[in-house]
Amino acid sequence: MQSRARTPSPRALFSAVLILVGSTAGPASAQQSITDVLTFLLTNRSIATGDFVRDEQAAVATRDLLARFLALELATVPVSSSSGGFTYRLDPTLGTVVRSSDSFGPFFAERSLTSGRNQASLAVGYRSTTFDNIDGRNLRDGTMVSTASILRGEAAPFDIETVALRIRTDTVTLTGNYGVTDRLDIGGAIPFVRVSLQGQRVDTYRGRELLQATGSASASGLGDVVVRAKYNLLRDGASGLAVAGEARLPTGNEQDLLGAGRTTLTPRLIGSYERARVGIHGELGYSFREVSDSLGYAVAVTVVAVPRLTLVGELSGLRLGGLGRLTETTQSHPELVGVDTIRLTGVEQTTDRILAVAGVKWNIAGTWLVTANVRRPLTAVGLNAGWVPTVTFDYAFGR
Repeated sequence: MQSRARTPSPRALFSAVLILVGSTAGPASAQQSITDVLTFLLTNRSIATGDFVRDEQAAVATRDLLARFLALELATVPVSSSSGGFTYRLDPTLGTVVRSSDSFGPFFAERSLTSGRNQASLAVGYRSTTFDNIDGRNLRDGTMVSTASILRGEAAPFDIETVALRIRTDTVTLTGNYGVTDRLDIGGAIPFVRVSLQGQRVDTYRGRELLQATGSASASGLGDVVVRAKYNLLRDGASGLAVAGEARLPTGNEQDLLGAGRTTLTPRLIGSYERARVGIHGELGYSFREVSDSLGYAVAVTVVAVPRLTLVGELSGLRLGGLGRLTETTQSHPELVGVDTIRLTGVEQTTDRILAVAGVKWNIAGTWLVTANVRRPLTAVGLNAGWVPTVTFDYAFGR
């Protein structure tokens, strides 16, 4: 009973949510949208290519692809597993409600278990991401070539424009879940996002550098809201099968890259195999009308280290149809003989992304859970960061 007296109240959680939301949400801090600043930074300023139309088309294609990459990052912001940490079921032999599993479950991959009738949970999580590369190109060190002129037969360009971009997102996500029956869960997630961009464009002519342009923009506000449901089809202890459905609504401002600008529907099939201390969970889903239609999959392993601590490792992937990749195109200069123009642009292409996540779920007191994990990309496709930390506080009501 003494430990319960020290347990933070749900009111304290709500207060923390309001403080986090207040510090994250707000009007855009720049006069121009983030997409406008990207276009400005990516458009050729000084190299005489003789074809401004192609310069502009390449800049727009690169901007649109980068915007899609960022929108994909925000549109696929990992949302805590819908079952929360505590799951319950009615034990007919005992005639009372008991924990369905000693494990607190995966982070983002789903498990087949549902929360239990009238079981509710509320969670707030924070994630900060600083992107450092795009399609294997370094974003931050000024080596990403945007436009260049090269003499045919030579190895290196004599005139080259490079772009450096610093892109950061901070996301606070409020997640809720409710057990309608012992087999049906409904829930949702509300993300509040801040995106900031700083960049510069430098021209280097035969070794001499000259700053061509600088720009910055930031925006903050509501991201794309998530609503979801899960139904447990088959249950054998903590193992079983379930189906789930998720919809992401276009509530985020697309121009400021706070959302994808379209509704996304994702049906999922979920399977779990759990024993006393170890569990294996897998899911397969397909997203329609997202930034790019995608096949998603995930597998997670959970280990009950001690009764109040669960270790979690996850591997997730996306196969993205037609999202595209950055590429460099070379064309002959329309006026200068023996000179070629190199432009950075985007092309449509099916790509694959794989991410790894590892961390812990710790029951600090009562029905309070603290979740801490780090995420790292295993592929170079799209926008990528190094280690991305996420911290979540979860409170379960009703038991």
